[in-house]
Amino acid sequence: MKAFYTLLAVLVVSISTSFAQSSKQVNWSFTAKKIADKTYEIHMTATINPEWHMYAQNAGVEGPLPTKFTFTKNPLVNADGEIKEVGNLIKKNEEMFGGMVNYYEKKVEFVKVVKVKANVKTALAGKVLFLVCGERECLVPSEIPFTVQIGG
Repeated sequence: MKAFYTLLAVLVVSISTSFAQSSKQVNWSFTAKKIADKTYEIHMTATINPEWHMYAQNAGVEGPLPTKFTFTKNPLVNADGEIKEVGNLIKKNEEMFGGMVNYYEKKVEFVKVVKVKANVKTALAGKVLFLVCGERECLVPSEIPFTVQIGG
């Protein structure tokens, strides 16, 4: 609970000192790569501006907002399974959060394997929720919608 109040205080200070959102410090790209019949890798790539970092899907401790993907249900797509992270994972003890946190700097790629249930063109849609922090502040979390064309 202490970590929650710490994060809340950080966010309040961030809002009062800067109206910038996390989305202004991260550029996202979303692509699909066919890897087998009706099977695709969805690549969700975050390019993070210098002096900022973005938390992993498992942030390590309670407090920092982990990166989270949610997918819109599509009856033509099986989107079960984990999302793999590809990048230089940094593990650091942050006093503000009371423990070891997991984050990325510069660039991280999230890869999800999906299967299309028929030979049709369709799309995988969803959104990503993330938070970026610097040495002195965390920005307001951002949620970015995305759509990736697959199948056919």
